[in-house]
Amino acid sequence: MASQQTAEPRAGGALRRAVDGPASEVIGLAARLGLAVVWGWAGMAKISDPAEAAQAVRAYEILPESLVKPVGWGLPFLELALALLLLLGLGTRIVAGISAVLLLTFIAGISSAWARGISIDCGCFGGGGTVDASKTEYAQEILRDTGFLLLAAWLFLRPRTKYSLDAWLAA
Repeated sequence: MASQQTAEPRAGGALRRAVDGPASEVIGLAARLGLAVVWGWAGMAKISDPAEAAQAVRAYEILPESLVKPVGWGLPFLELALALLLLLGLGTRIVAGISAVLLLTFIAGISSAWARGISIDCGCFGGGGTVDASKTEYAQEILRDTGFLLLAAWLFLRPRTKYSLDAWLAA
């Protein structure tokens, strides 16, 4: 019994050291690059057709019409800027925080559409707008964005990653 009690704290300590040590930087690199790919993909999918991006924003029926175009047209540029900063590893904690806020906004928007019975494609990676009720994928979209939110949370809590300008500038 005593050996079990002493083994558990050591195992937890080893795990904590692994997560806070070099493994943290590797996990952070994977999270940073993964989130960069997501933002880059989303931004590139929308930037070629700003009118379609605005239509996707309009379909949520949340924003006043005066904000639909600025949000729809500006969102791809924000997503691409986040992707670039994450790729470079520059301002990682700030970018992770902005990413988390943006992802929470997306989750709230999707949840709102679902709760109000609006049948839309989220428009997260291009497209968007009204679809047949059988084509909605709200649960999957919320779970996906929650996964991305976990990546952002990791980077916010542990912004130091391998191969980043943050690490290079701190040296």
